[in-house]
Amino acid sequence: MILFILVLVAFGQMVEGRGAIDGAARDAARAGSLQWDVGNAMAEARKAAEADLTDVCTGPVSVTKTSAGFADADLFSVEVSCEVRGLAMVGLDIKTNMSGSFTAPLDPFKRKAG
Repeated sequence: MILFILVLVAFGQMVEGRGAIDGAARDAARAGSLQWDVGNAMAEARKAAEADLTDVCTGPVSVTKTSAGFADADLFSVEVSCEVRGLAMVGLDIKTNMSGSFTAPLDPFKRKAG
């Protein structure tokens, strides 16, 4: 019975991890879309994702820009991924790497006129 409860808690952590990853991707894309250039956009996106996932991920948080450009683009897309705790708490050493992506429109009022 105790093992069953631990498995339920572990799967609950995986569901929570999925929601946290998706939320971090949303926050990262929005933070990046408000910046002037791609360097600042990625720095702010990483900061936002890492802040959201401090208690969820067991390893480093990866943030990758998936949109084509930045200067002439209308959208800023990122993919956020990390390894979540999940089943490790019940002794199963199964790597649970989750990722989520989100796209936000670039804010035209925060960008330099070119």
